[in-house]
Amino acid sequence: MIGNDRIQVLPTWELCFDNMPPNVPLIATARVKHDPAYAERRGIRHQAADLPGEIQRRTARLCRRIYRLLELDGYARIDFRLTPAGELYFLEANPNPEIAAREEFAQAALHAGIAYPALLQRLLQLGLRRPQQEI
Repeated sequence: MIGNDRIQVLPTWELCFDNMPPNVPLIATARVKHDPAYAERRGIRHQAADLPGEIQRRTARLCRRIYRLLELDGYARIDFRLTPAGELYFLEANPNPEIAAREEFAQAALHAGIAYPALLQRLLQLGLRRPQQEI
């Protein structure tokens, strides 16, 4: 998600586990996130989700609603679980996701046509336009 008043929902990004042993929980542990050798060995990768249109629309609506309810601004990542039956479960809102060029947030932005330098510029502009609160 990017935006203060006008919110842009970036493409849904998914974490794929292609080579995990049976009965191992498919969660993004520190090892999954930060051990490239483990990720490669286990076929762990991130990619744009290929979701049916209705699930994409429902996900975007929920993201916007959560973003506003939690009074987020600038940028954030909203995490869900999707069941095989197409049910969405909200996991968390991350108001400060990692923005390195190779990480999910920047890759989702790139998939939406926002190059990394433009993404950083946009985030800076959103921060500068953020209403100042008195302390």
